[in-house]
Amino acid sequence: MRIGFLFNHDQVHQVAHSLPIALAMARSGVDAEIVVATTNARLSAEVIRLGDGLIGPAIRLVELGLKRRASRLAKRALEAVLPAAKLLVYGDNLDFFRSLDVLVVAEKTSLILKTQHGLNDLKIVHTRHGAGDRAIGFDPASGGFDHVLVSGPKIRDRLIGEAGVDPATISVVGYPKFDLPPEPQAVPPPAADGRPVVLYNPHVSPHLSSWFTAGRQVLDWFLEHDDHHLIFAPHVMLFERPFVLAIDRWRLDRPGRIAERYLRAPNIHVDLGSRASTTMAYTDRADIYLGDASSQVYEFLARPRPCVFLNPHRLAWRGDANFAHWQAGPVIETVGELGAALRTAWTEHATIFRPIQQAMFDHSFDLTDEPSSVRAGRALAAFAGLAAPGLASPVPDLPVAAHA
Repeated sequence: MRIGFLFNHDQVHQVAHSLPIALAMARSGVDAEIVVATTNARLSAEVIRLGDGLIGPAIRLVELGLKRRASRLAKRALEAVLPAAKLLVYGDNLDFFRSLDVLVVAEKTSLILKTQHGLNDLKIVHTRHGAGDRAIGFDPASGGFDHVLVSGPKIRDRLIGEAGVDPATISVVGYPKFDLPPEPQAVPPPAADGRPVVLYNPHVSPHLSSWFTAGRQVLDWFLEHDDHHLIFAPHVMLFERPFVLAIDRWRLDRPGRIAERYLRAPNIHVDLGSRASTTMAYTDRADIYLGDASSQVYEFLARPRPCVFLNPHRLAWRGDANFAHWQAGPVIETVGELGAALRTAWTEHATIFRPIQQAMFDHSFDLTDEPSSVRAGRALAAFAGLAAPGLASPVPDLPVAAHA
């Protein structure tokens, strides 16, 4: 049995969502060869960094590249707009994918192995990445996987109800990313001087993101209100390319540059895509979350705190499951409302928003005392038909018999 874990992206943000499962299976001594495949040096370095010494001794690491000249030419021609390499790498490495019995992935691109390359015997397991609400996470493509590992009942129920996924192909396993140890001093934090720290985390998709229409106004607001610290850490793909293409709406936009006045501001910390943006370092550090459609808000809510959401597109969001997270705090349409919204988020957090946030978190993450990565590894082993005694369910404590 050969199980592959694929990381095929420009950035490293998906590694933490499924690598912990590979590590749990390797530690358990499961009777299978575990292979981690990456598609660039950045991903390889992150796998090794998070691999707890298991990459090499217990888990084989391979780096897949573009082998055909036509693929390399297409990458050079299209990469400024399209993730060409991510799509072309499959056809250039079919021998590797044919060598696997099971492929574990965090995104849907890999389904082209079945739909375009004819690898119908390859079992593909989706771990997803994040626990957000966006409609694209529950589209018909979600039903193309042989099995899906989900974080909680919210994801399971929407996959069944909206994507038509067979309940028998879904395992609720928690959130393996939460199993990774915190990284001490991973972020140079704003000075602990009593000023609240706001994390502004706009999404990448132009039709949902607040960045393209209101982002610089947000930065200007914090320039003028230095009684707040601001961490500006958008989705790691927002500034990865000169252009952003939204595949669910086919909209193209340009994120632009960050002006020097923001980079020099003593109360503003700008991070356009470093590793710290993927490790929950900023969601742990911030006092207030300011965002739009990013699933990172759910990681922030591991400790319920004030939230504010930007709706510059004036979307009709109430009652829409795709914006369920906007119940966690005030929703505003203009940056002129930001000051009042921040005050409301603080003053009404304990009485109004905290109970809502806790319910949202519990519906999104089914967490137990057992590590989520172990639960996911057990579910994956069961799907693959592997005996995995090292991943066995814990035996519940039995009641002590009363003595006569």
